[in-house]
Amino acid sequence: DGYSQLSAYERKRLKNISENAKFFAALKLHEVSARLNQLTTKRQSNVTKRAKPKRVEDEPARRRSMRLLRVEPLHVPLVEMFPPPVAEEHPQVPVGPLPMVPEDQAENSKWTEALLSTWMRISELKVEDADKGTPDIKRYQESLSSMVLREENIRKVVKSRVCSMAIHPSESTILVAAGDKWGNIGLWNVSCGTEDGAHIFVPHSLQVHCMHFSPCNPAHLLSLSSDTLRCGDVTKAVFDEICRSEDNLSCFDFLEENASTAIVAQWDGDVAVVDRRTPGLSSELSADIGFSRTRTVHVHPVNKQYFLAAGSVDVCVFDVRYLKAKGNKPLSSLTGHTKSVASAYFSPVTGSRVVTVCADDELRVFLFPCRHSNNTGRWLTRFRAIWDPKQEHCFLVGSLAKPRQIQVFQDTGNLLHSFYNVQCLCSVCSINVVHPSLNILVGGNSSGRLHVF
Repeated sequence: DGYSQLSAYERKRLKNISENAKFFAALKLHEVSARLNQLTTKRQSNVTKRAKPKRVEDEPARRRSMRLLRVEPLHVPLVEMFPPPVAEEHPQVPVGPLPMVPEDQAENSKWTEALLSTWMRISELKVEDADKGTPDIKRYQESLSSMVLREENIRKVVKSRVCSMAIHPSESTILVAAGDKWGNIGLWNVSCGTEDGAHIFVPHSLQVHCMHFSPCNPAHLLSLSSDTLRCGDVTKAVFDEICRSEDNLSCFDFLEENASTAIVAQWDGDVAVVDRRTPGLSSELSADIGFSRTRTVHVHPVNKQYFLAAGSVDVCVFDVRYLKAKGNKPLSSLTGHTKSVASAYFSPVTGSRVVTVCADDELRVFLFPCRHSNNTGRWLTRFRAIWDPKQEHCFLVGSLAKPRQIQVFQDTGNLLHSFYNVQCLCSVCSINVVHPSLNILVGGNSSGRLHVF
C-alpha cells in the first residue's frame, strides 16, 4: 500500500485521517457556510437606520411659564407667595396652669359641669379603710367569679393607646381616669350610664406615663408625662403644674400620705425628689442610682422611706433619706432578670413581697417566679403586674392568651382566675387598675378603650 516502511501505529493514524476527510466532505459544510453568509448579508441589508434627531438649535424656542420661572411679568409686580402653615397633629400644651375644659366642648358646658361636680361631690365623702389582706383565698376567688363585663361598660375614653389609669376611691360612683400616648386624659363616669359620661382633656403634650388620685384628697388627680408633672384640681377646675424637666420622666409615687412629696423616675436612670410645697417647678434633688434606665418607682406601703426602682435589668430598693447626687448604693437588689424589666411593685399591705414583669417571659414574685408571655411588641403598652389592694397575696396582669383575658395570680404562682368575655373583650388589656375597696377591675387596651368588670 506504499506505506510498508511505516509502523503499524503510523499506518492506523493515516487511515483515520483519510476516513475523517471523506466523512466531512460528504457533509458539504462549505456549502452550508456559504448559504449562512448569504442569509446574513441579506438580513443586514433590510435593516432601516434611524433618522438622526434634529439639532437643538434648529428647533424653535419653547415657551416657558413666567410663573414657574418666578419672573415678574411686564409692569405687574409679583406677589410674594408663602407656603401655607402646616397644622401640627399634636399641638404643644403651654407651660403653666391650664383650665379644666374638655377638648371638644366650650367652657361652662352642662356636661362638663356635671362631670366635674360629680368628681367634687364624691371626693368630699369619707371612704372607710378597706379590709386588706384577706387570707381566705376561696372567698376571694368567689368574689372574682362574680365580676362580669357587659357591653355598656365598654367605652373608648381616649384617642390613642392607654398608657396609664387611675380609679377614684369612691364607693358610690365609679370614676376612671385614663392617659394615652399623645398627652390626653379621659375621665369616665361609668356609673352615669350615658354617652355624656366621658370627656377628654389635654393637659400634656407627650405620653401620660403615670397617674394617681391623691391618697389624702381624691379631688386631686396627679399625672406625669415625659416633660411635666401636673395636678388636676377639680375644686379650682385647673390642671396646675408641679414640676417641669428637660429630662424624660417615666413614673412617680408619693413619699408621704399627704402627697406633698414624690419620688420621680427619669428614663436616663436617675431619680428626683419633688416637694409640692416649695416654689418653682424644679426638683429638690436629682440622684444617680446607677441605672441605665428607670421605668417605674414604687414606695413601700408601710416604711415610706424605702422605694423600689425598676430599670433595664435592675430591680433595687433604696432609702430616700440617704440619696445624694452621685454614688448611691441600693439596700437590696432583686436579681435574676435577664432582659428589660417593665415594672416592679411592693405588695399593698405589708410590702413584704415584690412582683416584677420582665421581657424574658417571667413574672417574678420574690421568690416565686412563674412563666408568662410578656412579649407585647412595639404596638402594645408593656404589661404591668399590679397587686389587688384588697388582697395581700394576689396580683393581676394582662395576657396575650386567647380568648383575650386579664389573669389573677397568687403570690405562689398559682393562676386563680381569668377575666374574659368572648363577645365583649377582643383585645389585649396591657394596663389595669383595681378599685381599693370594691370588686371593680378596669382594663385598658391600645386603642383607648376601657373595659370595666
